[in-house]
Amino acid sequence: MKRREFITLLGGAAAPVILRLRAARAEQDGGMRRIGWLVGGVETDRARQADLGALRESLAKLGWSEGRDLRIDLRWGDDLDRLGAYATELVSLAPDVIVTNGVAAMRALQQRTQTIPIVFTGGPDPVAAGLLRNVARPEGNITGFSTLEPSVAGKWLELLKEAAPRLARVAVIFNVELSSSVASGYVSSIEAAAPAAGVQAI
Repeated sequence: MKRREFITLLGGAAAPVILRLRAARAEQDGGMRRIGWLVGGVETDRARQADLGALRESLAKLGWSEGRDLRIDLRWGDDLDRLGAYATELVSLAPDVIVTNGVAAMRALQQRTQTIPIVFTGGPDPVAAGLLRNVARPEGNITGFSTLEPSVAGKWLELLKEAAPRLARVAVIFNVELSSSVASGYVSSIEAAAPAAGVQAI
């Protein structure tokens, strides 16, 4: 699958939620619907811009037009404080749904609302991150899908060993503040693959 097709699939994940909300709120006045958008990083990030473009494209195909019956409130946070402030701001706008990605943004939103639907379109395993107990049957207001799989970390080690056959020790470094809740799966995968590769994982 090409990157553009995959991103379109990611962006389109929120569109069916909007349609269900439209039916559920049909008794309300036919005003404009709002989508909150909160992602980590900066507005110039090409990958995030591609995700946003895919979301807009998918919604347009379903008949939703920005400025006519849809408004998307965009927020980009490149640190935890900013993500928290933007999460508070978006929740106060009472959108129909909030689209997000990344554990920090998901956690910031989940701490501020248990009623507004939150759809994540990528990022680490939400169960490992403590955001959900079950992805197949989410019990709260957050749903979506992950694009990362911890078992791939064992493959990273195999590739390193293939590139540098005399490799004996590998250090694993990660940002505790941003990823401690999801790093354990990757570390476990590397530790499990290390003996077969003849490598010591630190």
